[in-house]
Amino acid sequence: MEINLKDRRALITGGSRGLGRAMAESFAHAGADVVIVAREVDVLAETCSSLTAIRPSGKFLGVSADISDMQEAERAHAEAVSFFGSVDILVNNAGTSNAKPFLEVSNQDWLQDFNLKFFSAAQLCRLCIPDMRKQQWGRVINTLNTAAKAPGAASCPTSVARAAGMAMTKALASEFASDGVLVNALNTGFLVSHQWVTRWQRDHSDKTFEEFTENIASKIPIGRMGEAQEFANLALFLASDAASYLTGASINIDGGLSPVV
Repeated sequence: MEINLKDRRALITGGSRGLGRAMAESFAHAGADVVIVAREVDVLAETCSSLTAIRPSGKFLGVSADISDMQEAERAHAEAVSFFGSVDILVNNAGTSNAKPFLEVSNQDWLQDFNLKFFSAAQLCRLCIPDMRKQQWGRVINTLNTAAKAPGAASCPTSVARAAGMAMTKALASEFASDGVLVNALNTGFLVSHQWVTRWQRDHSDKTFEEFTENIASKIPIGRMGEAQEFANLALFLASDAASYLTGASINIDGGLSPVV
């Protein structure tokens, strides 16, 4: 099956590294113009260069913004619209793991986590969906994790923020399906990304990265960590016309790790 996103315009938060970059590159290959949002200017520039190399005729822009700040999220959306017009595909991918024992989670931890992972996504949905409704076509993809469905001990505040994102996914899917706006979520398990490299460097530098990932892989039924491209493949499908009857789904992409479907 060939996926074609020609003339589609995508906005991807957390788009400069890891899963976000893999999605941006896959969308570019499929013909979409892409605005990526992240904080680090140099990494944004390098990723935009890779997108241009993939499709020299495409339109690609990096916007440096901290979308946990609602005004910054609004500015990022405004820059995207100024650059290429209304957004057809919104991917809410910003966020990092923040899990600790419940009694150690401060009020500030809760606020920061929800601002980054939930309120930014809600804000961007509020900004993008009106134009999607007007054209009777739109896609929203929310990156969550499997803790949204099956939270474990010492998983706050991330698991709770992601569960809120899953509830919002279903609510918006129900509300806007008749307008041609399809809203789905992808729940990550253990996928090789910049976050895992950072964790290895911080906590397990006595091991090689291969040893580190092999230890994690031993816990996964499929026997290995996933690749960013495997995640991007599924996001690409959800962003396309091939997924025209799929909305309100929260799909695990975790090698069989989650105890719930």
